[in-house]
Amino acid sequence: MIGRFHAFDLAYQLQKKNFLQKIVTTYPKYYVKKWGICSANIASSPLLELANRVKSKIPFASNQILSLIIKRIHSVKVSKNIKGADILVAWSGSSLEAIVKAKKMGTKVVLERGSTHHSYQMKILQEESLKYDFDFTPDYYIWERDLLEYELADYISIPTNFVKKTFIEYGIPEEKLIVNPYGVNLSSFRNTGKKDDVFRVIFCGQISYQKGVQYLLQAFYELNLEGMELWLVGSVNESFKPILEKFQSRNILLKGVYPQSELYEVYSCGSVFVMPSIQEGLAMVQIQAMACELPLICTTNTGGSDIITEGVEGFVVPIREVEALKSKMLYLFNNQDLAKSMGKAARNRVLKGLTWDDYGCRTIEFYNDILNG
Repeated sequence: MIGRFHAFDLAYQLQKKNFLQKIVTTYPKYYVKKWGICSANIASSPLLELANRVKSKIPFASNQILSLIIKRIHSVKVSKNIKGADILVAWSGSSLEAIVKAKKMGTKVVLERGSTHHSYQMKILQEESLKYDFDFTPDYYIWERDLLEYELADYISIPTNFVKKTFIEYGIPEEKLIVNPYGVNLSSFRNTGKKDDVFRVIFCGQISYQKGVQYLLQAFYELNLEGMELWLVGSVNESFKPILEKFQSRNILLKGVYPQSELYEVYSCGSVFVMPSIQEGLAMVQIQAMACELPLICTTNTGGSDIITEGVEGFVVPIREVEALKSKMLYLFNNQDLAKSMGKAARNRVLKGLTWDDYGCRTIEFYNDILNG
């Protein structure tokens, strides 16, 4: 696969159970080995990773065409590593050629899709672009590849029932869908104790329209409560900068990008984690924040309904509903002892089914079912 996502966590779980034949990645071997994956089990193409990262900076070149070329090259490399495998775990958008070869060889294909059905994703982003007047041009090449991969795959592994709903809406048979929520490393995500009395709202992810940050900013700005801060952690999408300028406030802080190894320190400074996305598969930052004892406020389109019980570990609100976000943030601000107890409940929820070991056990069970017919 191109990029990281949850692939290394999955590969490590497969390796522990002696299921892993090879992980084919664009990341260099030394980096992948940090997840405990044996060097012999890694096929790496670091030049492709470099090309993927700098493609947008190449003058007079189409970013979409370069993306397609990189994905095709990677997919062909994957296809050369299929021999002897019982299952090809293919990554959505970058595996078409490998899937075609696997089907010819009689190898079962499980497609990993971390987001909603591509057509749903394009529809909702198009709606948002019209509402906020930002440029949105779908990559039709990748869109077409995704649809072909959905059709050819024997199974599609997705993280939440919300994602499942979008696939069924666009004609994918329910029996083809495997719902398996992601996990978290509990040794890396823990609460280290809050050191002040500021009620702090944490958001972590790309600061963009897709993540719904425009609604969170408006909600926070309109509440305008003394003693409440909003921390935005992550990179800022260029098209989103006018929104940040519109909602400037001394209590809204841009914290920049943090490495995964330091995120627990950020979460430990918080009082509540808010994920206001308009479309999301299952943002892993939600589970990370819960592991750090933060209650979760999320939208219906984040997959959060699969990982929290309403009013116990957090709240689920409709997308684009500023008043709902205001209501839940204000409620927790006015009931801070309750917010802390909900954070404890969130950590306990993670302990009961949302670790990477839990994810790995479910995955192996699914794969055994596939191989046993």
